[in-house]
This record gives sequence, C-alpha cells and structure tokens, in this order.
Amino acid sequence: MTLMIKSKLFVHRLNRFPAILAGRLVAIRIRVQTLLAVASLTALAVALPSTAAGSPPPNPLADGPTSVARARVAADVLMSSYDPVKAWFPSSWWNSAVALQTIGDYMQRTGDRRYVSQLDNTFEKDKGVFPGGVLSGDPLLGNFTSRAIDDTEWWGLTWVQAYDLTGNHKYLDMAVAIANYVNGYWDTSTCGGGVWWNAERTYKNAVTNGLWIRLTAELHNRIRGDKVWLARSRTAWAWFTGSGMINANGLVNDGLTDACTNNGQTVWSYNQGMAIGGGLELWRATKDPQILATVRRLADAAIGPNALVSNGILTESCDALDQTCDDNGKQFKGIFTRYWTDLVDTTHDQRYAAFLKAQAESIWNDDRDAADRLGTRWSGATSDDHPNVFDWRTQASALSALIGEVPTFTPLESLAATTSPAQSVIMPAASGASAIAVNLGVSATGFFPLQALAVIDAPAGWSVSPRVTTLRLQPHGIANPVSGSIPLKVTVPSLATDGHHMVTANVTAAWLRFSTQADVLVAHKIDFDTGTVDENPWLFDPDGSQSNGVQNRFADGNAHFTYRFPFPADTTSAQVILTIDAEFLVQVSVDNQNWTTVLQETQPVTDGSNKADRTIDLTPYLGAAADGSKPVYLKVSDAFPNDGWGGRVYHVTANIVE
Repeated sequence: MTLMIKSKLFVHRLNRFPAILAGRLVAIRIRVQTLLAVASLTALAVALPSTAAGSPPPNPLADGPTSVARARVAADVLMSSYDPVKAWFPSSWWNSAVALQTIGDYMQRTGDRRYVSQLDNTFEKDKGVFPGGVLSGDPLLGNFTSRAIDDTEWWGLTWVQAYDLTGNHKYLDMAVAIANYVNGYWDTSTCGGGVWWNAERTYKNAVTNGLWIRLTAELHNRIRGDKVWLARSRTAWAWFTGSGMINANGLVNDGLTDACTNNGQTVWSYNQGMAIGGGLELWRATKDPQILATVRRLADAAIGPNALVSNGILTESCDALDQTCDDNGKQFKGIFTRYWTDLVDTTHDQRYAAFLKAQAESIWNDDRDAADRLGTRWSGATSDDHPNVFDWRTQASALSALIGEVPTFTPLESLAATTSPAQSVIMPAASGASAIAVNLGVSATGFFPLQALAVIDAPAGWSVSPRVTTLRLQPHGIANPVSGSIPLKVTVPSLATDGHHMVTANVTAAWLRFSTQADVLVAHKIDFDTGTVDENPWLFDPDGSQSNGVQNRFADGNAHFTYRFPFPADTTSAQVILTIDAEFLVQVSVDNQNWTTVLQETQPVTDGSNKADRTIDLTPYLGAAADGSKPVYLKVSDAFPNDGWGGRVYHVTANIVE
C-alpha cells in the first residue's frame, strides 16, 4: 500500500515537471533580460553623447520585430483620425475604403486584432442609402454603391479583405453584391469591353478595370465551385491587356480615348499597381504562366528607367517639389505597394523584396516626424511653396509599405515606443529654466513578461528625469498589444537656442529595441501659417479639424482645433492675431477646461467674404506661472455646426511684452 502511494506521488511529480520547468525558465529569462538590459543601458547612459538639435536617432535596418513595431505605431496614428460616429475617415469616401483595407492588411499581417470592431462599425453604419454630401459627394445607393464605379469597387475589395481577416460571410456577401452592381457596367458595345468609370458611361480607364480584375478573381478564389467570377476575370484581363492602355514601355496610362486608343495620360502608380495586383490574383486562380509573365513585365517596367522611381524611391509625378498631390494622389503609392507586397510574397524575387524594403526604410528614416506621422513624399523632400504633406491619407499610403516589410511569418514578439506630446513648444523666460512633461509610452507583444528599460537623451545643457528607468510589461500574445507609460520631466535652460531640439528615448527589452523622439521647439515669438509643419508644435489638439494645404485649417460641425501658447513666465501682456474667416467661434482658456468666448461670427458666411486679421487680447487670461510659463489655450470651432462652414484660420502671430 505504501509502495502504491509513493508510486502515485512520483507520477504526480513527474507530470508536474514540465510546468515547473517552464515556470523556472520564465523566471530565469526575466532575470537574464533584466540583468542584460540594466548592464547595457547603464553603459549606454554613461557613453551616449547629448543629441544635437534636430538630429535623428540612429535607425538601423529593421528586423522582423522592429517592422511589426513600426507598423503598429503608424497604424495607431492612422486610426486616431477615424471618426467612429460617421464610421469613416473625414471628407473622403473611396480614400476611407482604402484606409480601412490597409488597416485590415495590417491586422492580417501582424496578428493585431484591435481594430476589427472599427471595420464592422463602418460596415453596419455606412451600408445604407445616403444623400450626396453626407459621406460622398455623390448619393450613395446602398451596399456601398454609387455612380462612381471605381469608388464602389474599392469598397468591394475592402469587404473581401474583411472576410479574409474575420471569416465572417456577411463581408463576402457584400463584396458579391457590389460586384453584381459593377458587372452591370461591363459593356462590349464600346471598345469591345471593359467596365465604365462612371454611371454616365463617359470613360473607360485603367483603375476601374484593374479593380474589376482583382475583385472578380478574389471572389472566385473564395467561393467554392465558382465558374462565373473566374470567367469574368479572365475576360477582363484579356480585354485590359489588349486594350492599348499598357504602352510600349510596359507602363499603364490612365485610360482610353473616345476612339478607344491609349490616351497617353499620366502613368499613376496606383494604375500600375492595380494591373500587377489583378494579374497576381488571377494567376492564383489559373496558374497560367503567361499571366505571371505579364505581371513581371509590368513590375519590371515600374521600377525601370524613366518610370515611377527616383533615386530608388517610388515617386508620383505630383511628388515634384513644384507640385502638390491632391487628396486622391496622396494614396496612390500605398495602393501600388499593397500589390507589390503581394508580388514579393508570390514570387519571392529578391529584387522585388529589396525594392519594397527600400521604400519602408526611406519612409521611416526620412518621411516621418516626431509624432510618427508619415508624409506624401517618401524621400522626405520638401519646399516652402509645396511642403511635404502629412495627413491620414498619406499615413494610410505609407503604412502599406511598412506592412510589406513585416515578415509573412509574423514575429511573436515586438517592442514599440512613442512620446506624448511628440511635438511641443517652450518659450523661455529671460531668467530661470522651463520644464515640460513628456509621457513615454511603451507597447509590446509576445508570450513572456518583458522588463523594458529606457535611456533618455537630451540636448547639451538640458536635463531629463528620469534618465534611465524600467517598465515591466506582461504581453499575452499578439492579438492585443499591452502598453505602459513612463512620465518624464524635461527641463530647458533659459539660454536654449531657438529651433527644434530632439529628446530621444532608446528602449530595449532583451534583444528587442526601439527608438522614439519628442521634438521640442524653443521659440521667442509666435508666427506661423496653418497647414504647415511650422503649425504642428503649437497645435495642442487638432480634434477633427482638417487642412487642405498652406494657410488653411478649418473645423466643421462639432470639430475644433486648439492651440497652446506657453508664454514666458515673465510675460505681462499678450495679444494674438488670427487671420480668419467663415463661421468661426473662438474661445480662450487657462486650463483647457473652462472656456470664454472672445470672437464669434454671428452671420452664416460661406464665401470667405469676412476674412480679416482679428486681434484678441490674451492678457486677462495669463495665469500664474508654472514650470517657467504662463500657458493660454485658444480653441477655434464652428459657430453654425449644421451647415459645414466652420472657422478657418490662415495665419497666427502674437505680440508679447515681458
């Protein structure tokens, strides 16, 4: 009897041994991580020189975990512009479809599932009938259809992507409904075939037919036993490749003339990308080698001489320094890289992979600001008259390239970091230091606890506290990254020079690493155009405001935008001058909570006729100095929120007496 009991105890202990061993391995791993990180970062804290003003942190080529982290940071910035009430991205219908599709790509590639509910929110709220001007300039006919056939097709692809991500058949059913609608605009009586660009049947072009090939092939590849959609995709591919829209150099011009010949119009990157993407999906359905050969010809032409590349970087014709891309063109390159990623995954051609990696690295190193916003020119080039533009459309576009750099076998661990505020202003007093609070956010995925350590580097003469610190994170997989934060205090001396100064945080946990920055502007005056990078540090809360270029920031409906003016501690009086028009409501606050109205348009004005320089005396709102400044908040919103012509600011300047 005693022997049986001992035997059972032995077996019980033996069965528990793997769990005990696993627990001990986790404990050992955490200790090793901590010791390694403490040793390396302590040495780094001693050895690191102070960051020169404006100099970026080192950015080595990304490994798999770093690529995941970069994409996560960029995706979070994009989704901060998503409007959960209207369930779209402000003021752009087809662009919203592409942005949501990009978020779906991000979730599918990385395993992050935090934004599935936003996809479904859009599906449920926006599938109905809407009059023109609500979500699109055109009336929406239900099921995401409208007179704009290409817009309709973008939504079809978005819902196929949502089906791939979730497995929910309602998304696939919607894509079928959309495709059935589009099929009504396939017409062999003009140019022998092709889908019309619009319901008025005025133009047959590349993007509409590239979208059609991809959509029909995707439906075939997801509907068991289908023959109808495959036949339509084959027919569309044969018509498209024989239509003449692909010129002798293998580049896709915009469309056909009324005489059914190549119209010679601009070779846009998204037309080239859609042709590549359509061919790839049809090749998966047919395994026809001729289709793949044509796809390779289109791809080689795109990155060949006199095509879509400048110094190795994908460059739209409107990326030139004397031009500005419109809201449509801002997203073209992202569509190209979405299907270029498919090309890399399908062919495993290292030439194509190297090109994709070059785009992602250039975006991250040269086309990103401290707030992790990504611009329209992936080279980072800018000019005074035509500055590099940063908005949600350019964010979605560049995010596609970052997604492409994430390995197809998703890394199980990642570490990312951000700062908030990422861009801020200090206006030093004549004597005494000024200080700002910066929050260092850290996020991670994985299956083991992480002991993250951060070393903070500030410019010479500045101080930051704490300089070296730790943060423990407990991730539980990759579907929902965990996050934590570290409060920092940055102190700036009174003699700090005007200009941008970088505070850099280098975060590591075992073999994972990530660098982020806060861009602190030291300024002794306020003088900036809206819609430019000069405006960003002053823009405390952009809320749902928009900017359509230089000297143009506006807030319609219930949206607003708020500036923070951190006047020096010894300021005795201050006035701000706004160049403003439309239906403005301007309010001032000392604490960003209690507001006083100081300007208001009392008549509905929609033609800019009330544009003027208006002076606001801020002296009554100068409170007690704290951390070397007397901050005042100024908020602009819409005096008539029902008609969509909210306050628009062109220029901001101030007079300060110390």
